[in-house]
Amino acid sequence: MSLLFRINLILAAVFALGLALIIALNRDLLLESAHRETMNQAELMMQAARAARDYTSTNISPLLQDKLQDNFLAETVPAFAATQIFQRLRNELPAYTYKEATLNPTNPVDRAVDWEVDVVSHFRNFPETREWSFERESPEGTMLVLARPIRIEKDSCLICHSRPDVAPAAFRARYGDSNGYGWQMGEIVGSQIVSVPATVAQKVAGRLLRDFIIVVAGTMAAVFLAVDVALILFVVRPLRRMTRSADALSRGEVLQDNEAAAFSGRGASEIVALGAAFDRMRRSLEKAMKIIEQ
Repeated sequence: MSLLFRINLILAAVFALGLALIIALNRDLLLESAHRETMNQAELMMQAARAARDYTSTNISPLLQDKLQDNFLAETVPAFAATQIFQRLRNELPAYTYKEATLNPTNPVDRAVDWEVDVVSHFRNFPETREWSFERESPEGTMLVLARPIRIEKDSCLICHSRPDVAPAAFRARYGDSNGYGWQMGEIVGSQIVSVPATVAQKVAGRLLRDFIIVVAGTMAAVFLAVDVALILFVVRPLRRMTRSADALSRGEVLQDNEAAAFSGRGASEIVALGAAFDRMRRSLEKAMKIIEQ
C-alpha cells in the first residue's frame, strides 16, 4: 500500500467524520432557520391580506356605499378582499391556507371551529397580544400557525354589523338578520389565521441541508485535491527519485548526469534535508567506487 494511498485513506476518513460532525451540529440550526423562513413567508402573506383589508375599507367601500342599499357588492367587504388576494398568492405557495375565523360571522364559511375559537379567545383574554405563532396537531399532521386579532377599529364596519335595522337592505337580504350583528367598536371579533404544514419547513430544511452538504463536500474535495497535489510535488516525487537513484546505486550502475544532479531544494524542510543527506551519500559511494575501480 503506497504512502499516497494511505494518506488519502486517512484524509477520507477524517473528512467523512468531519462532515458527519458538521451536519450533526448544524442540523437543528438549519431546521430552525427553515422554520423561521416558513413563518416569515406566512407573515408576508398575512401582511398582504391585512393591506387588502385596509385598502378595501378605506378606499373601496366609501366609493360604493350609496349603492349598497340596492345591490350588495362582496368586493366592498374587507374579509372578502383579503381572502381573494390570498387565494391568488396560493398559486405560488399552495401549502399555505388563510381564514378570517370569526365568532359571529355573517357568512357561515367564516365561522371559527373549535381550535380557532381558542385562538380568538386568546386574543380576547390578552388584548395586548398583536400576533401569536404556534404549532398544533391536526389530522393532516403538525401545522404551523400564525394568527393576528381582528379588531373593530373603524365605524364603517359597524354599518353592516351593529344592528340589523341599520344594515343595508341588500346586505340583510343576502345574509339575513340572525348572524354577524352586535359588534362593538374596539371589540375583537375574530382572527386572521395563516396555516402551513410543518412538512413545508422540513422540506426547506432538507433543501438547506442538501445545499450545505454540497458546499462543505465541495470545499473538502478541493482541500483533498490540494493536499494530494502538494504531497505528489513535494513528497512523493522526491522520494521516488531518491528511490530510483538508490536502487541504481545498489546495483552498481553509474548514474546519468541528470540523475546524478543534486536534488532540488524545494519542498518540505524534512524532504530537503533527506535529499541533501542522500546526495552526500551518493557522492561518497561514487567516489568509493571510483577508488575501488582504480
